[in-house]
Amino acid sequence: MDAIAGMAGRVSGRAAGRAPGDPLALAEHRLHWLDRRQSVLAQNVANADTPGFLPRDLTPFQRELAGAVRLSLARTQPGHGAGSTLAALNARTERGAAEVTPDGNAVSLDREALRIAETDTAHALAMAVHRSFTGMFRITLGR
Repeated sequence: MDAIAGMAGRVSGRAAGRAPGDPLALAEHRLHWLDRRQSVLAQNVANADTPGFLPRDLTPFQRELAGAVRLSLARTQPGHGAGSTLAALNARTERGAAEVTPDGNAVSLDREALRIAETDTAHALAMAVHRSFTGMFRITLGR
């Protein structure tokens, strides 16, 4: 958990004005990624009957988070490598879909339903972590 918390502080803690190692920053970063993924998966389901449509998904969170940490560590000057984290969250078209209909559509509603459920579960977990740390801060402040 300490390594993950450390990554969270380096990834989004500076931008949000938080101290390095802030678990709230990691939870917020994860929630933002999960919200974006849910939108991408909803577009896949909405286009399940669109001829030629290929499903999309985001880069896995761990890989996206590792990429953000790598960029922040390699920066030698403030302006170098200052790419937007939103650009890293762009959806990518899936390659090698298992099922493709004759009209070229590769959306599997079963696969998308599983991904949506997985994303919902991860969202609930990230919210629980956020609520837990917020509660600890409130107790510490005597509220």
